Amino acid sequence: MRDISRKENTLAGSLLLSHPSMTDPNFGRTVILLSIHSSEEGAVGIVLNRPLGKCLGDLQEEFAMGPLAKVPLYSGGPVSPEKIIFTAWKWAAESEDFEKIFFGMDAEAAQKMLSEEPDLDVRAFIGHAGWTAGQIEHELQRDSWIVSPIDGDAIRNEAGVELWRRILLKVKPDLRILADAPEDPSLN
Repeated sequence: MRDISRKENTLAGSLLLSHPSMTDPNFGRTVILLSIHSSEEGAVGIVLNRPLGKCLGDLQEEFAMGPLAKVPLYSGGPVSPEKIIFTAWKWAAESEDFEKIFFGMDAEAAQKMLSEEPDLDVRAFIGHAGWTAGQIEHELQRDSWIVSPIDGDAIRNEAGVELWRRILLKVKPDLRILADAPEDPSLN
């Protein structure tokens, strides 16, 4: 389990927003929370805005009657789709922003945290996103991604493409026309 706080010389603890022109079906119109990043070792993160509309208890019988049954499921990315990664958001009491993010927990750790702090926002992600050494830097130079600080209010209150759109337009309002275009331009 990692407490990801933004550190210098790394993108860990940041959001990656796919550029509106990205057509990769794995990453088009996505918001990715980066938990690990170094130019020498690569990067790991999870797609935050692909809810599956199911809870963990719907997916696996072992969770159906336990404290994790109602934890929402998301598609976390194309890497290791057989694995489930848990995150927990501790929201600040006086605002819509977060106080802490815990990333990379297993079911046992998530269950323990939830029993100790029932107000945690726990989410389960199937799979994750990953980049090799230098790959994310190359994609950033090609403007495939836009880096953003974490927007706790948006993450707490939005889902799907709307989460991507809300954060993107906050960081890059000049991309409104591209963000509002249909995913399939032939439908325009």
